[in-house]
Amino acid sequence: MTLQIVILAMIAAFLGLRLYSVLGRRAEHDEEPVEGRIDAQSAATPLVPAAQGAPRTAARPLDLPPALPAVERGLREIAAADRRFDAHAFLAGARAAYGMVLEAFWRGDKAELGELTDRDVFDGFAAAIDARQAAGEVLENRLVRIEDAIITGASFAAPIARITVRFTADIAAVTRNAEGEVVAGSLNDAVQAVDIWTFSRNVQSSQPDWLLDETDEG
Repeated sequence: MTLQIVILAMIAAFLGLRLYSVLGRRAEHDEEPVEGRIDAQSAATPLVPAAQGAPRTAARPLDLPPALPAVERGLREIAAADRRFDAHAFLAGARAAYGMVLEAFWRGDKAELGELTDRDVFDGFAAAIDARQAAGEVLENRLVRIEDAIITGASFAAPIARITVRFTADIAAVTRNAEGEVVAGSLNDAVQAVDIWTFSRNVQSSQPDWLLDETDEG
């Protein structure tokens, strides 16, 4: 990820918080997908893992969200390598993670970002946070809604699975300077943002977590 992408991401006000193991897994009791911030019941693990769910069998065929043939092929390859993978659960978790990741970046929470991203992505985020803090600027941003989240890419190169999601969202963003004056944006006027995030996971790992390993703008 280039520094230019990081700066654009900061200006557009994206990225940050807890991206745990519901990505790519079916909820044990098929609960509704979590969106936005976590509730108190799941505070310790923001996105609840579903490793205890029953693996797919011939009686429960692979169910995929609408996707282009090449994307569907990639999802099937991932599912073949990880029998507990569920594309619908992954997409629901990705929607929740998007909002939570944004908030960690807006807060400048490097500790959270370090748990959720690979090294290259983290370094870019950290540099943007440092630049913002050095300038004495503070972000007051709010995710109004996620309009859409679509899987646009999927691949498996053993043992790494990678899935790309295109998010379309409305975000109200304000930047204040060291004196507390608004220097950019408005909380009254949300702007549409399009972000393309790629998540990856080693399917041979005992850890169910997916990491954010690439970001781009649509």
